Amino acid sequence: MLTKRQNLMETIRGGSPDRFVNQYEAFRLIQNPLGGHNPNPKYGEMNVKNAWGITRSWPKGTPGAFPVHTPEKVVIKDIRHWRDYVHAPSVKFSDAEWEPFIKQAEETDRRESFVMPFVAPGLFEQCHHLGEIQTTLINLYEEPEAMHELIDYLTDFELQLAEEICTHLKPNGLFHHDDWGSQTSTFMSPAMFEEFYLPGYKKIYGYYKSHGVELIVHHSDSYAATFVPYMIDMGVDIWQGVMTTNRIPELIEKYGGKISFMGGIDSAKVDYEGWSRNVIAREVKRACDENGKYYFIPNASIGLPTSTYEGVYDVITQEIDKYSREVFR
Repeated sequence: MLTKRQNLMETIRGGSPDRFVNQYEAFRLIQNPLGGHNPNPKYGEMNVKNAWGITRSWPKGTPGAFPVHTPEKVVIKDIRHWRDYVHAPSVKFSDAEWEPFIKQAEETDRRESFVMPFVAPGLFEQCHHLGEIQTTLINLYEEPEAMHELIDYLTDFELQLAEEICTHLKPNGLFHHDDWGSQTSTFMSPAMFEEFYLPGYKKIYGYYKSHGVELIVHHSDSYAATFVPYMIDMGVDIWQGVMTTNRIPELIEKYGGKISFMGGIDSAKVDYEGWSRNVIAREVKRACDENGKYYFIPNASIGLPTSTYEGVYDVITQEIDKYSREVFR
């Protein structure tokens, strides 16, 4: 029987997996000390300000926190003067602050799991967290010079954080968030994404790859099929969160071997109040049947090994394991 890591690599390389990769089983997600200086709201908490000055809330019954953009709470009041408003927190931390995260990395059996630092938000999300999403999209058209400057600044911050992460944790994987669309469309054209965001991501993911990271997993639970060539170009190995609206079988046929796809089970279809094991089992079977054994990892589209409603993630895991035994006989 292959280890979890070996089975994942066989799957994404088109080799000989002996079962479906079961959601996040091959990833050991590890945080870093920045979280202690950059508070996030807990489930049900409202109006928590982080180290960037962004106010965020996590209302009950929703899958995650999101920024509050009432006029007085938006960080960037005028993109032309973004430097007056945006001040990155330090990424330099004491040995004592790093110690618990280093311990997690050292205790991980790398034959079984990838040591996966968790980094969020990404470049696009941080732009609209700071400046409000509609205004940010307008600024890409009306103030491109300022937006390029802001994105370069955020890229430099991520590179500084990457240096600290690689130095202290010595990861062999990376799990990075950045949502790029709605369920049915990207937030910008492919050409605009290529101009504004691809260069920064090539630098960030290139840095990790040049410092021992073998596997880059990018989360975007959205439509982003038209961005797949750019994901490949920037070094993404697995797109996590891929929703059914992306026509995953077509993506596998076109790009399998260059990138793999983790998702295929839209969280909204299984993770809701009054959820049902029968519905989960049906969605797991459909996802596995439609997408096959290679270049695909069945997983709910949510961007962590969790669920909005208690028990859903565990039941998905159980149903994948059950169906895997039927398929891989």
